[in-house]
Amino acid sequence: MSDITKQSLTELVENIKNKKLSSTDVTKAFIDRSEKSEKLNAYITNDFTSALDKAKKFDQKPNFDLKLPGIPMAVKDLFCTKNIKTTAGSKILNNFIPTYESTVTENIWNEGAILLGKLNCDEFAMGSSNETSFFGNVQSPIDKNLVPGGSSGGSASAVAGQLTPITIGTDTGGSIRQPASFTGIVGLKPTYGSCSRYGIVAFASSLDQAGPMAQNVKDCALLHEVISSYDPKDSTSIDFKRNHYSKKLTNNIKGKKIGIPKEYRVDGMPKEIENLWQKGIQYIKDCGAETIDISLPNTSYALPTYYIVAPAEASSNLARYDGVKYGFRAKGENLIDMYEKTRSEGFGAEVQRRIMIGTYVLSSGYYDAYYLKAQKVRKLIKNDFDEAYKKVDAILTPSTPSSAFKIGEKTNDPVSMYLNDIFTVPVNLAGLPGISIPAGHDSKGYPLGLQIIGKAFDEQNILNIAYAMEEKINFKNKITDWWIK
Repeated sequence: MSDITKQSLTELVENIKNKKLSSTDVTKAFIDRSEKSEKLNAYITNDFTSALDKAKKFDQKPNFDLKLPGIPMAVKDLFCTKNIKTTAGSKILNNFIPTYESTVTENIWNEGAILLGKLNCDEFAMGSSNETSFFGNVQSPIDKNLVPGGSSGGSASAVAGQLTPITIGTDTGGSIRQPASFTGIVGLKPTYGSCSRYGIVAFASSLDQAGPMAQNVKDCALLHEVISSYDPKDSTSIDFKRNHYSKKLTNNIKGKKIGIPKEYRVDGMPKEIENLWQKGIQYIKDCGAETIDISLPNTSYALPTYYIVAPAEASSNLARYDGVKYGFRAKGENLIDMYEKTRSEGFGAEVQRRIMIGTYVLSSGYYDAYYLKAQKVRKLIKNDFDEAYKKVDAILTPSTPSSAFKIGEKTNDPVSMYLNDIFTVPVNLAGLPGISIPAGHDSKGYPLGLQIIGKAFDEQNILNIAYAMEEKINFKNKITDWWIK
């Protein structure tokens, strides 16, 4: 039996069902590795003792009909977990213990999985590097000087570093796909409304979507199968027929038409990213699919549109954190003083910046000029995709405009940081599914990813394309275990 933590989710499920491994064996292995990983700073809260107890109980009365039988996993600290601290990476929620469970995590536990703990993330999911967390930045298991990406940086670092076999993140403008690309793992942002938002700490309500992060496409498909469900508790949840994504996974994509958008060749894009894209196009052809040049003319407006819509919604969502009902409360001379001190002390600089932007674009006299106009442009971006999908089945682009950058490199330049989302943001604005798969390395050996964008609710198709490409690429992640104690 190979090292347990190196096994994929699918292998672990099979070995537990065949009684080659027990849930206790698997849980112990991931706890042992996680306990040696303090340098990564991937965890905010661990629940190791309870996880072992649950694993032992599972082994006493196993249920092998479940999709995740006795599988331990850690989740992003943006998902509310009943009776376990949920912080969203913020000081203002440092003492918040939910009395309820998010629908996505409830789906996971109902299929037999066991919670290992809560993973670090950018504060309220606002960031592209996991440097805005109140609990300190996460380091990449690839190199101690690199960011793991964000906001789901703790999730990406934990999967790449084999602290958890799978995990879930949230994606508002690329927060699953960008860190997946930076750390050499697979990350899927599902169609908006596919996975329930109930119990997820809100950033931007019309953009946020939960999704799976895993070592490979098959594991990603299985976890998506578990978390995608209709939820009457979420008004944005959509009732449609879900697939058995992992069972219907195939590498036969012959005859598929894949669009290559010319607008994604942005100024200053490194030659390595262009070369990777060309390799991706060749992989597509080797798999029997056809590539077609397409145009998404409003792509250049996606980033400014996003950075009006997202902060506006964040400004509204974060108004609830006032120190009255729950969370951090500062002492004040009166009610208004308490509000002001609570929010100024409780929120970090990036969150305050986005609240200020959002409040400004929603204010009297600026609403029409900014927010309303941004919503109109958002519709144009969606129309571009709708037109493209009359000719193609999916779209292939790079996941990010570069490989992972160094910790501290962009913290004083917010605009440069925001540009990291240039290839991922249009997908969220249009509500479409997108998947990032590891596709190569740059000259320093850092991972690079390719993104496949699909039609709404066509996750099966992009998973199949990713699966076929994954076989051709045969990516091997370069994890050095520099961080092991």
